Amino acid sequence: MTGKADFPKANPVKAGLSGACPSCGQGKLFNGFLSLKPACAVCGQRFDFADSGDGPAVFVIMIVGFIVVGLVLAVELTYQPPIWVHMVLWLPLTVVLAAGALRPLKGLMIALQFQNNAKEGELDD
Repeated sequence: MTGKADFPKANPVKAGLSGACPSCGQGKLFNGFLSLKPACAVCGQRFDFADSGDGPAVFVIMIVGFIVVGLVLAVELTYQPPIWVHMVLWLPLTVVLAAGALRPLKGLMIALQFQNNAKEGELDD
């Protein structure tokens, strides 16, 4: 296993959006679609610190919702199609956009969590 000092600090945005290790930027972060690998195969950085929670899903809802609702309103006000046209257009588009955005945003949240050394909040006794 190579030491972390051998790798320059990875750009968190580039590493996160590409699904790369937030430490070295070379290894893979994901094992499957959304599950994380236990550690980076290149630098050995463990990913047990990573807990993105619902953050990526919230951003996906906000971004995809803004895009789809804007398009729905534009089409409705311009063409006034029947409801089945809306269903055929917007349901698949919503699913594709959400699935396409979820993994990069989860990677970005984890990379930023790593860069900022974010931890779970604690209360002082």
